[in-house]
Amino acid sequence: MRNSYQLSKLAEQMSEADKNWLEFLRVPSMSAGIYRLRAGETDGQLPHTEDELYYIAEGRAELQVSGESVPVEKGSLVYVEAHAEHRFHTITEDLTILVFFSPAEYTNKP
Repeated sequence: MRNSYQLSKLAEQMSEADKNWLEFLRVPSMSAGIYRLRAGETDGQLPHTEDELYYIAEGRAELQVSGESVPVEKGSLVYVEAHAEHRFHTITEDLTILVFFSPAEYTNKP
């Protein structure tokens, strides 16, 4: 099937390309990608112009959203509304995160 993905294969592609972000789906109404951060790494992302949903596939950390910090671990789902300041911190185990944007990432960028 054309729009079917395996997390292990996406992670492999990222490792081969030495990247921490890989967008694997983009349609007008949404986009999706995989984001990886290593334990102790700094998350330098800036607010996005679209709503986001994070699914933590692996790892453990804290996610700060609009000044409030929430612990995240494998199986956690966190919604972040558009324009909200947010970043992962206190990353104690390597993170593998599925990220879903709606509408597609940067669609609302001026």
